[in-house]
Amino acid sequence: MSRTLYVLVRPYTWVSRFRHRRGYGVHSPFAFNFITRVIFERAAYYKYAELRALEKRQKQEKGAAWLYEPLRVKRLLFRLVNFSQPGTVVDAGRLAASSLYLKAGCERAVYLGAADLSELFLEAGEPVDFLYLHDYRRPDFVEQVFQVCVPRATARSLFVVEGICYSRPMKKLWRQMQADARVGITFDLYDLGILFFDKSKAKQDYIVNF
Repeated sequence: MSRTLYVLVRPYTWVSRFRHRRGYGVHSPFAFNFITRVIFERAAYYKYAELRALEKRQKQEKGAAWLYEPLRVKRLLFRLVNFSQPGTVVDAGRLAASSLYLKAGCERAVYLGAADLSELFLEAGEPVDFLYLHDYRRPDFVEQVFQVCVPRATARSLFVVEGICYSRPMKKLWRQMQADARVGITFDLYDLGILFFDKSKAKQDYIVNF
């Protein structure tokens, strides 16, 4: 999806999802707390200003594409990592300023960036606690990385997939991910899809107007 098309489509998408705003109608305590206290957390984390300044400085070296993700998405990634406190963070896809937010969310986590499948070097038996999978223009790549990482998911793992509604192939792939027997609760934020693997909680697929 081009940036121009995204700008044109997004207002209509927001209106169509209006009834799914901020946990409205969600009865699960876990899902409600996750939506209200993580996805829509309004706290001004002290690192936000520091990260914003750092990514702008790096833009001069890396180019404008370094800042391609919306700021609200990058800040959500920070909150998701901070929430899950993973031991490992796998950043697979078009490496960008979001990498700074992923690292800052849990500084003790081992970070692995992989722009291509050939760069996805995982130690034998090492779990994937947090995966940010973002290259929606290459659905085949997204599916391949998912298939590599999902067997390494544990009950505490959290996967984030960018662009789940940006194209027909990505919509189809997202539905396949939701239907995977290893996947538990999911959240569809339009720009991002979030997958949990804790099967002790009742399976449910939530739509969130983010």
